[in-house]
Amino acid sequence: MSIISSAYAQTAPAATAAAGPFGLSGNLTSFLPIILMFVVLYFLMIRPQMKRQKEQKSMMEALAKGDEVVTAGGMLGKITKVTDGYITLEIASGTEVVVQKGSVTTLLPKGTIKTAL
Repeated sequence: MSIISSAYAQTAPAATAAAGPFGLSGNLTSFLPIILMFVVLYFLMIRPQMKRQKEQKSMMEALAKGDEVVTAGGMLGKITKVTDGYITLEIASGTEVVVQKGSVTTLLPKGTIKTAL
């Protein structure tokens, strides 16, 4: 007497053959929304952030004496001295402040400070 009945033995190969192609494509289709979410996340969030960081870094490297800038604290000033990590800003005639280069958020066009005050 056998343990497996003839009914189970006849349907077993058909079940494995049917599960083969559907099992593989079923797994791919279940991961497709997750993959699409990562692609959308990359183009909507990660890529623009990397672009902004690149622009900020190039702006920091291009800072020179005489440029007018705005700091993260909101101070407007003209650069009088540039070192490796710090810049000296003239925020009023005769008043200079030393700030880190990283605190500079915006490079203003020449003459902006005179028109703003």
